Formats: sequence, structure tokens, C-alpha cells
Amino acid sequence: MVHMTQGPAALKAARRRHDREIVALAVPAFGALVAEPLFVMADSAIVGHLGTTQLAGLGIASALLMTAVSVFVFLAYATTAAVARRVGSGDLRAAIRQGMDGIWLALLLGAGVIAAVLPTAPALVGLFGASDTAAPYATTYLRISALGIPAMLIVLAATGVLRGLQDTRTPLYVAVAGFIANAVLNAVLVYGADLGIAGSACGTVIAQYGMTVAYLWVVVRGARRHGASLRPDAAGIRACAQAGAPLLVRTLSLRAILMIATAVAARLGNTEVAAHQIVLSLWSLLAFTLDAIAIAGQAIIGRCLGAGDAAGAREACRRMVRWGLATGTLLGLLVVLARPLLLPLFTGDSAVQDTALAALLVVAFSQPISGIVFVLDGVLMGAGDGPYLAWAMLVTLAVFAPVALLIPAFGGGLTALWAAMALMMAVRWLTLWLRSRSGRWIVTGATR
Repeated sequence: MVHMTQGPAALKAARRRHDREIVALAVPAFGALVAEPLFVMADSAIVGHLGTTQLAGLGIASALLMTAVSVFVFLAYATTAAVARRVGSGDLRAAIRQGMDGIWLALLLGAGVIAAVLPTAPALVGLFGASDTAAPYATTYLRISALGIPAMLIVLAATGVLRGLQDTRTPLYVAVAGFIANAVLNAVLVYGADLGIAGSACGTVIAQYGMTVAYLWVVVRGARRHGASLRPDAAGIRACAQAGAPLLVRTLSLRAILMIATAVAARLGNTEVAAHQIVLSLWSLLAFTLDAIAIAGQAIIGRCLGAGDAAGAREACRRMVRWGLATGTLLGLLVVLARPLLLPLFTGDSAVQDTALAALLVVAFSQPISGIVFVLDGVLMGAGDGPYLAWAMLVTLAVFAPVALLIPAFGGGLTALWAAMALMMAVRWLTLWLRSRSGRWIVTGATR
């Protein structure tokens, strides 16, 4: 009888411990995660009042820019998992050394992306079918913002190091400072200096480099404290790149989905692509909100598996799924209630507002599924299960692409496009749920 009563009590205590840890990591992680979509939202709000063509141009350029950066998000995700495993095994010096390899890789990749984007900016904008009036604005914004890509990639890698070390508070502080600086600089340069959309891009780049300096100061200080080398190591950089390859495939597939959605919206007209930019900005904010729980999952799961605690990893996964479902449901309700107040923040064009309204309702109703998707994605990343994630996202892309591309042919509008996005999230849920149920993602040890 005593044993039976202690079992449930121990289980409840473990759940409370996981809940406290999830909240302690997820709440600060939210601030850091929403930095980039908040940058885009601030840009959208400021540029949107310059005109619909400027906002349409920003929508196309920011989709390209986010793609150029987000394909390398493995710099954060893979680093978080690898560092967390080392933390779980008790080897802090090796954990930070792996993080430094990721930072050096970020710098090299950033330089390469700049070299590729600057000369091809007009052609890249043209691929989206931008109108003659919107294309010049898109090209201007893209070329200037590309200069900030190395900073954004270094921020990703350094954030991964801190998350792996179970520190999500420092990224929160840096993100808040970066957002404030970005908003102020954008307002001053766009309206005060009368630089238009170019001023918005310049302000964002300056803010991004300021964030990079802050992150590097924290990471370098930690490396010196634990005796980790700051010098680039070719073997370590190469190993970091190889470990991130499956996540690169996964992210490229996801970015392809988002690019297809923007391309379809652009072909529907300036009003539709402007409305799509607003809805996509809000969708990104919601996604990063949900991903805050996934970030906690990456850190906790990686540490548990590194310490050989398979049971703890399973229980943490179950708790985070419940958190994801509850948070997604709450966010969906908030969007439904707040939608009349949100849209005027981005544009005064009533046609754009009306077009975005119905699509935003689709986004709201899909949030509960999205909550589970983002959490399970984070759990599998924390476990280092990149190959499965790559395969699952390729399947999702194969389902989404034909559905979305056929929408203009059948006379569908922006609401139909976002219904296709909801279908995409449902496919992701199915593939991730099947993997989590199998238990094959549970591999213990300091390395996978």
C-alpha cells in the first residue's frame, strides 16, 4: 500500500519539476525567438504606411531574406542539442568548444550568402513574380538587409550555445534590446531621415550587429572561464556542418513551403501579397511563441539523454505536448478576439484588411495542431533525430506543393492558400506523432 501511494506521488513531483523547468526555459526563450518576426512586424507596420506597393515589396524581400537565414537555423538547433548532451554528461569545456565551432561556421556561411545574394537580388525578386511597381522596393530592401546576414547567423549559433547551457535569459535580454533598437532606428531612418524602405533595412542591419556583439561577449567570456579554445578548428567546424546537414534538408523543405506560399500570393495580386505579408508576420509570431516550448524541449531532452535518463526524457516529452496543445488553443482564441485590432496596425487599406481577415481566421483555428507540431519538432531536435525530421518534412512538402500551386488555377484566393497551410501543419503533426510514439528517437549518451 505504501509503495502504491508513493508511486503516484513521485510521478506528480516529477511532473511538477518538469513543468517548472519548462516554464523557466520557455518563457525567456519566447522573447529571443520572437526577435526576428518582431523585427519583420515592426518593419511591416512602418513600411506599410508608406504604401501598398512598398509593403508588397517588403513582403517579397523579407520572405527571401528569412529563407536565406532560416535555412541555416541548424546552427541554433543542432548546437543546442549537442551542447545540452555534453552538459548532461558533465563536460562543460567540450560543450562550449562545440558551440565555438558553430559560431565560426556561421561566420563562413554568412560571408558566402552575402556573396550570392547581392548580385542576384533582382533575379531572386523576379522569381516571385513581383509587379513592376513592387519589384524595385523588394530589391532595395533585400540588398541592404543581406549585409546583416552574417550577424543573424552568428546570433543563431551563439543562441544555441546558451540554450544548450540551459540559459534562455541572456537571449531574452539581448532580443528585447535588439527589438527596441530596431524599432527606433526604423522610425528615425524611414521618416526622420526620409530614406523610405531603405531606411527600414538599414535600421534592422544595425540592430542585428549590435545583438551579435552582445552575444559574442557572453560566449567568449564563458569560453575563457572554462578553458575552451576560441580558435577555429577545421575538424570541429566540418563535424558541426555534417551534424547539421539533415536539419538543413528539413529547413530547406520548410522554407520551400513558405516561399511557394508567398509566390502564389504574389501571383494573386498586390492586395493579396500585401495581406499575405501581414498574415505571415502574425503566423510567424505565433509559431515562435509555440516554439518557445520546443526550445525548452531541446535543452531538457538533450540534457536528459546526455545523462542517460531515458525515462526523464519520455516524461518531459509528454508534459511538453500538453503544454503545446494548451498554448496553441489559447493563442487561437486570442487571434479570433483580437483580429479587428491587429490588422489596422499594418495598413489603412481596407481591401488589404478584408483580404487578410478570413485568412487570419484559418490561422487561428489551426493553432492547437500547431502547438503539438512545434513541441514534437523540438523534442526530436533535442534528441538529435535530424534524419527523420528531414524525411518527414520532405513528405510534407510533397503534399503541400501541388495543392498550393493549383489554387490560382481553380480561382482560389488567399483564404484557400492559408487552408493549404493548415493542411501542411496537419501532415507535420501526423509524421511527428508517429515518430514520438515509436520511441526510436531515444538514444542516450554524450553524443548520439
